[in-house]
Amino acid sequence: MQIITTKAELERSIQACKMSGQTVGLVPTMGALHEGHASLVRRSVSENDVTVVSVFVNPTQFNNKEDLAKYPRSLERDAELLDSIGAQFMFAPVPEEMYTAEEMNEPFRFEFDGLDKVMEGKMRPGHFNGVVQVVSRLFYLVQPDRAYFGEKDFQQLAIIHYMVERSTLAGTFGKLQVIGCPIVREASGLALSSRNERLSAEEKQTALNISKVLFASLEWAKQPLASVPEVQQRVIDAINAVPGLEVEYYEIVDQSSLLPTDTFKHAIGCVTVYCGPVRLIDNIKYD
Repeated sequence: MQIITTKAELERSIQACKMSGQTVGLVPTMGALHEGHASLVRRSVSENDVTVVSVFVNPTQFNNKEDLAKYPRSLERDAELLDSIGAQFMFAPVPEEMYTAEEMNEPFRFEFDGLDKVMEGKMRPGHFNGVVQVVSRLFYLVQPDRAYFGEKDFQQLAIIHYMVERSTLAGTFGKLQVIGCPIVREASGLALSSRNERLSAEEKQTALNISKVLFASLEWAKQPLASVPEVQQRVIDAINAVPGLEVEYYEIVDQSSLLPTDTFKHAIGCVTVYCGPVRLIDNIKYD
């Protein structure tokens, strides 16, 4: 596997692949890779001739500088994992390679048609502008045929779909396919996340209750006369009842629009929970 740190080198390498008629898959990550990321890479390797994995902790999508500083980084270990599962390129630039000083300091602007005003967007203003800023830049650099994202970050995936649909109308990214892949969980049910590395052994046991409550809510939703507000509040109360957990939000929304819904049909419940100081996200589909 080749490790690339500059945009110019990446573009040269990808151009050579394209010239030989090879298809290219892209897996954007922020590193600290785990089995969830590995599942995305394996799928890309199986569906494309060449797979590029970006490993870049993107500063423009962090609202909290302390959170950015504490985000786990393990570049050498990440490279070993990617090499072992068949990725051809790891793109690991520094922020100064990706952005000018002006771009780092001037907020990126994109119109999301309201998708950024709910849930994560509401709690982290400007977060998705940073996400789209870096993902669109990666799309320009790599020009992939397919790009792979995990469904754990469901709102992010919806926004990337929206961005690509708008851009495709203008011919920006060609016929790029954005592919969402299922959440990967530990045997306990805990959703895999790079942030799990910041949990103590005790906090990790506590965090298991998040997925336990979400899966229990599938049964609550099937009960006669069960309503969305009732189940939503029951989830919040059940998680908050666990010492060490605090719900920031839990919302049951339509999977397409991300707007509140009064039915469980085509609905998804999205949650953000603080386990001690660590902010964790998860979701559950009701239909």
